[in-house]
Order: sequence, then structure tokens, then C-alpha cells
Amino acid sequence: MTASDASPHIPVLLDEVIAALAPQPGELFVDGTFGAGGYTKALLDTGAMVHAFDRDPTALEMAAGWSELAENPPRLVLHRRPFADMADALAEQGIAQVQGVVLDIGVSSMQLDQAERGFSFASDGPLDMRMDPDLPSAANFLNSADEGEIADVIYEYGEERQSRRIARAIVAARPLETTGQLARLVRKATGHKPHDKKDPATRTFQAIRIHVNGELDQLRRALAAAEKLLAPGGRLVVVSFHSLEDRIVKRFLRDASGQVGGGSRHLPLTELPPTTFDKPSRAVRAGDAELQRNPRARSAILRAATRNSAPARKELVDG
Repeated sequence: MTASDASPHIPVLLDEVIAALAPQPGELFVDGTFGAGGYTKALLDTGAMVHAFDRDPTALEMAAGWSELAENPPRLVLHRRPFADMADALAEQGIAQVQGVVLDIGVSSMQLDQAERGFSFASDGPLDMRMDPDLPSAANFLNSADEGEIADVIYEYGEERQSRRIARAIVAARPLETTGQLARLVRKATGHKPHDKKDPATRTFQAIRIHVNGELDQLRRALAAAEKLLAPGGRLVVVSFHSLEDRIVKRFLRDASGQVGGGSRHLPLTELPPTTFDKPSRAVRAGDAELQRNPRARSAILRAATRNSAPARKELVDG
């Protein structure tokens, strides 16, 4: 299979992502979330080179036959590592700078569609939710953590106001083994009725998945790694799918580009740290045509910014 052979899932905002990255033949890019390889495929088709990262070994197995892996030197290098490790992984190969980084945050459609992965309650499956099979599963967490910790996770990462009631029900029903068990328990604990528009289990599943995979911490570390890796003029493109992710990306780009409040005229002026990115472009959402093809794109938000020549911020590099 070559990069031109279709992968089964087309990522959201593909045209917009590639336009923001503006790849040129021979340039080097990082795809931090390989998934089905859609962004990587599009980059390779422009003549660019890609280092692709994914914690999920099944995702990387899909690219095993791509011809770019066999070229000398290869135009596609795969890393089974978290995207937060991108700077370290490339440094190990003697690479200090790249021309672009793209991150597609959250769970992939492939993972959602596989009942045995336990990411979704659309079909009953084991209570897993791991992007990396070496991590403890959702069942491990729910069946061993105390009620307060479970409630805090559901509240913080699911923004669920009834988190304590749900956590109490989880502890009372342990051990939990399947996604169906958990979904039914959440619905009962929250008083969900079949005719209600939104299923409350969605928020709890999101929260547990984010916790199990350490997703928000990984995102913060990946943004810092991208700042370190990007060459002057390099492009950072991030697609996020819910407010917790987007808030982190928006704050990072705001701080990195110096888009901070002016402060009070009654206080002395303080020297602002040098900016590391130009002012971000306006956030982009999927258009009507894409939403008709792929309803999952409805919540997607693309944010992009260009790296300038200032050194990476010391607190990010050291942190």
C-alpha cells in the first residue's frame, strides 16, 4: 500500500489542516496523532517527510506496508510513543527542528467504532478505554479508586454536576466490567429518561477516558514540545473536540503570542516575556458540506499559529 491508497477514516478539516501547514516537498512534519493516517497521507502526497506518533499499536500497524517506509531515507518514520515525547524522540534521531506539527486531539473514530476497545457505549464491550494497552484500564480505575477520586474525575473532565451521585452508584455496583453496565448505571443515577435528548453517560465516559489516558497533561506537554521543535516560520495546527482541550490550546497560543490583557493603568508596567508565536489565525470550524459527510466534525475547532525566531520559553522547556 502507498500513501495514496485510501485509509478508511478521513480526518476532520483535512483541507483546512493542510492549508494551514502549507507543506512543501522535502519539508519535515510531525503528525502527533497518526490514527488512520489521513493527515500523514496528505502530507506525504505533497512530497513532505513525516514523523508520525501514536500510542495505539493497532494504528501504526495500518501503515506497515506504506512504500514511504521503504524509501532510503524513509519519508515516513513511525513512533509508538505519546506525542508529548515528540521532541525527545526526534532528538534521539538527531533532528532539532521541523517545519510543522499537527495534533488531532482526543479519541479516534476507529477507536470509537471498535466495541472491544470500550471507548463507547453504542455497543456493549469491555470497560477498557485505553489508547495505550500498557496503561491501567477504565475498569481498573473504577473498581479500585475511592468514591471521592471518581467523583472528582467525572466533575473535572466531564463537567458533570451530578458527579458525586454517579460515583456513589459506581462504588455500590462494583465490580463493573462492561460499557453497557456503566452507561445504564449513569442513566439511572442521573434520572435519565429515554426521551431525553442528551445521554448523560457521554460526559462520564469522556471524563474517565481523559483520566485513564492522561490526555490533558499529554496535550500541555505536546504543545511545549512543539514550541521547542518548530523552526522559525514553522506551523502549529491543533484540532480539538471539546472545551477542555480547546481551552488549553487557546490559552497556550494566547500566552505564546503575547495576547494578554493590558493590566491596570494604576499598576506599574511589567516587562512581558518575548513571544514565541505570531498572533494565531482565527479559529476554523467544519463547513456544511463536511458536516453532512461526517457529523463527528460538528464539535471540531482548528487553531493554528506560526513560530517566530525567539527561543522556546524556559519554563516550558524545563517543565
